[in-house]
Amino acid sequence: MSAFVIDAFEFCRSNGHREGVTPVAEMSRLNKDCADQSGQIAWTIDGSTSKVGYPQLTLSVSGTVQLVCQRCLAPYAYEMDSSTVLMLGKDDEHADEIEEILNDESIDVIVGSRECDVRDLFEDEALLALPQVPKHEVCPDNKLLDAVKSDKPSPFAELKNLKPE
Repeated sequence: MSAFVIDAFEFCRSNGHREGVTPVAEMSRLNKDCADQSGQIAWTIDGSTSKVGYPQLTLSVSGTVQLVCQRCLAPYAYEMDSSTVLMLGKDDEHADEIEEILNDESIDVIVGSRECDVRDLFEDEALLALPQVPKHEVCPDNKLLDAVKSDKPSPFAELKNLKPE
């Protein structure tokens, strides 16, 4: 059994803890959303039992990935730092039941497994931590964009020329 594969229920019952660092290049789904495969994601996963008695995993990811700005199309470094709590259900029906009982949008309920690959969990969390529309706060070089904007005459200026004196 791989060091990344855990019995999720036993991991929670025994208050398990794992942590590591994984290169973005090894995360096939994440690196498709990145400008390149550089960078790495530090992750931790902790098992416990919730106050109401359900097994839960607390998952955290952090690191820097290269994204493409949707305004200027230049790559930029995006710093991610995200954490989530996952409650575990025995099956889909049990997971739905837990969601109804908790009635808390901030807690996700998933179906647990006796052979859970934590790499999938932390890659999911890293994907969810990405912005929907990646962009710089202020794009570094807007000369080309500014030139296009300034060279284009205003349509209202052209209408002014059509007005008889």
